[in-house]
Amino acid sequence: MNHLLIAPVVLPAVVAPLIAMVTRHHIDLTRIFSLAASVALVILTLVLGVQAMDGSVQVYELGNWKAPFGIVLVLDRLSAMMCILTAILALIINLYAVGTGWDKRGSNFHSLFQFQLMGIQGAFLTGDAFNLFVFFEVLLIASYGLTIHAGGARRFRAGVQYVVYNLLGSSLFLFALGTIYAVTGTLNMADLAVKVAELSPDNTALLRVGAIMLLLVFCIKAALLPLHFWLPASYAEAPAPVAALFAIMTKVGAYAILRFFTLIFGPEVQATTGLAGDWLLPAALFTLAAGAIGVLGARDLGRVIAYGAITSMGTLLIAVSLFTPEAAAAALYYTVHSTFAAALLFLVTDMVVERRGAEVTPKAPMAQNGLIAALFFVGAIALAGMPPISGFIGKLLVMDAARGHEMVWTIWAVILVGSLVTILGLARAGTIIFWKSYDATTEVPETDEDTAEATPTASLPFVATFGLVVGLVLLTVFAGPMSNYATATAEQLFTPSIYIENVLGDTK
Repeated sequence: MNHLLIAPVVLPAVVAPLIAMVTRHHIDLTRIFSLAASVALVILTLVLGVQAMDGSVQVYELGNWKAPFGIVLVLDRLSAMMCILTAILALIINLYAVGTGWDKRGSNFHSLFQFQLMGIQGAFLTGDAFNLFVFFEVLLIASYGLTIHAGGARRFRAGVQYVVYNLLGSSLFLFALGTIYAVTGTLNMADLAVKVAELSPDNTALLRVGAIMLLLVFCIKAALLPLHFWLPASYAEAPAPVAALFAIMTKVGAYAILRFFTLIFGPEVQATTGLAGDWLLPAALFTLAAGAIGVLGARDLGRVIAYGAITSMGTLLIAVSLFTPEAAAAALYYTVHSTFAAALLFLVTDMVVERRGAEVTPKAPMAQNGLIAALFFVGAIALAGMPPISGFIGKLLVMDAARGHEMVWTIWAVILVGSLVTILGLARAGTIIFWKSYDATTEVPETDEDTAEATPTASLPFVATFGLVVGLVLLTVFAGPMSNYATATAEQLFTPSIYIENVLGDTK
C-alpha cells in the first residue's frame, strides 16, 4: 500500500491538536506550525496528483482489512484534483489570515482550520459512504467554530442558522445511509455499486428513497435552490478567510453528487435510472437565476459575493446534472475556476470592509483604493464568466456540453442572462464603492466591529490575494492541459468498473 495516500488526512489531524494543546498561547509558534502544515499539504497532494495522472486508482486499506469489510481511502484523478485544489486554497487563505491578523481575533483559529482541512481532504479521499458522513461532520464541526470566530451578534446569529440547517442535513444523511444499508447490507461505495446494479428494478422502492435522501443532503451542501437559504447570511457574516475557505465546501456537495451518481446510481443502472437528472437540472437553473438576482439586489458587499457564489454553484450544477462525460469535464474545469474566483472576491471584500465597511454606499476614498479596485475588477469578471478570464472558458465548456440536450436553449438563455445580470450587479457594487463621488455632508455609518483591528497597509494579504489572481491566470493560459485532465477524469468517472475492480479486487 502507498502510505502517502493517508497523509493528507493524518497531517492536519496531528497538527490541529498539537496547536490546540501546545502552542495556542504562542501565536508565532502557532503560525509556524500551521503554515508549515499547509505547505506540506500542498506538496503531499501534488505528489499524489502526479501518481494519479496515469489513470491508476490507488486504494489504502486501514488496518489491512480488505474492502468491503474494512475502511478504505481511494485515490483517483477526481479525488487527487480536489485534494490539490483544497491544499492550494488553504495555503493562500492561511497566509491571508496571518497577514491581516484575523487568526488573533478569536481562540483556536489555526487548530479549527486544520481540522477543517482534515474533514475536507477525508471527504474527497474516502471510499466508504459512512465515512463520508464522518468526514462531513468533522469539517462541519470545525466550520461551526470558524463561522463565529472573532464574535459579534450578527456573526453568532448567522452561525446558529448555519448549525441548525446543517444538523438537519446531517440527520437526513444518517437516515439515507440507514435506508441504503437495510437494502444492500454494505456502505462501501464500490460494493454498493455492485449490489445496486444487481437489484431488480421492481424491488428498489426503498433504495430509491435512500438515494433521493442522499441527493437532498448533497444539494444542501451544494446550496442548490430551494436548499440554499443557509448560505448568504453564513458566508456574508463569517470572517473573510473562513468564507473564502468555504468556497471549497459547496464543491464537496457537487463532488459527492458526481461520485455517487456516476459510480453507484449511474445513468446506466436500471434500479435508479433518471433519479437525479429529472429535477436536478431545473433546480440548478433556478439556483443560477436566484443567485444572479441576489447579486443585483444586495446592498451589502458580503451578501453580493455570497449570492455570486450561489450563481457559480448553479452553473456548476447545470453541468453536473447533464450526467455526460463532456458535461462532467466542463464541471470539473469550472469547479477549479469558481473556487478561486469566489475566494478572491471574499478576500477583496474583507479588504474593503476593513477600510470602509460593508455597505454598498458612497464613502470617502480608502487606502489602496486603486489596487483593491483592480483586484475586485478581476474577481468580478472571473465570477461573472466574462472574457478573457477562465470563467468565460468554463461557461463555454458548459454550454457546449449542453448542445445535444432537449433543454439546450433554456440552459443557454439562463447562463447568458445570468452572466449579464451578475456582471451588472457586480459593476453596480464596484462603481459605488470605488468610483462614485462622496458627499462629505452625508453621515458615514460606523464600520463593522472588526475594523478596529485592521492592518490595511500589510503586504502579505495582497500577496495572498494576488496568488488567487495568478491561479485564475494560469487556469486560463493552461486551459488546454487542464481541460484534457478534466476530460480524462470524466472518462474515468463514467467507467465505474475501473474504480470497482481496484477497490474490491478478488473479493468482488
